[in-house]
Amino acid sequence: MSNKIGCVNSISVYALMDTKVYISYNQVHQLIKDAVEHYRINEDYKPDLMIAIGGGGFVPARILPINRCIKTFIVMMNNNHSLSFVQTPEQLSWQRSFLKRPNNKNIPIQAIGLSLYEDLGVFDAEQADAAATIGTQVVKTQWLHFGHVTCPLLGKNILIVDEVDDTRTTLAYAIQELSRDINEEKLKYIQSHPGSDVPETKLAVFVLHNKKKQKRMELPDQSIIPDGRYFAAKEVPDKWLVYPWEAIDISEHTQKSLEQEEENAI
Repeated sequence: MSNKIGCVNSISVYALMDTKVYISYNQVHQLIKDAVEHYRINEDYKPDLMIAIGGGGFVPARILPINRCIKTFIVMMNNNHSLSFVQTPEQLSWQRSFLKRPNNKNIPIQAIGLSLYEDLGVFDAEQADAAATIGTQVVKTQWLHFGHVTCPLLGKNILIVDEVDDTRTTLAYAIQELSRDINEEKLKYIQSHPGSDVPETKLAVFVLHNKKKQKRMELPDQSIIPDGRYFAAKEVPDKWLVYPWEAIDISEHTQKSLEQEEENAI
């Protein structure tokens, strides 16, 4: 999720932080390539399904899979506007990507929309508990849709994709809700397949950046990190990261990123 937060008396909380760090599309592409190879995600985890958290998780999720043939990919952004990206197989053919299945079949992508408290508007700085509530409320704006498929999560290796692990609130909420859906599917499976073993479902996390800071929440599935299913392409200091899909002037954004890269800003 976006690492921007609300304002106090019209002054950004991030004014107290160091210089913004501008991330370029080239950096995103290279980070993903290196991370997939470093963590051996294809060889060891072998994801069957990706779940992208909007809006920052959509672009990394699109770069990750190989051989995508979806002609239309509709995403819901945090401001509840619908954006449609229409692509033909010819347009997709030149886009290099890195995750794949052994049988070369597509890895499906599901998009979910989650909004943190700070995305919903400003808060009252005079409230005694204002600081404590920042980043603790999550609202589900869009969720999974599999049509009439029965138990679509069961037995899958699921990769949850977002751009940054900041306070960990959004990731924790996504995993909590997914685990709830998986448990419901388990009950349905047990009822329809009495005496059969329930197929194992695993969750993993992929983020471009993990901010080295104390997190507000822990991941509800406590096996993810110790079992090596937490994939952070890069560990970074607690600075304001500006991603290219947030840019108004992409040329200016890219130039700032190149200048910072030369200065070893991150």
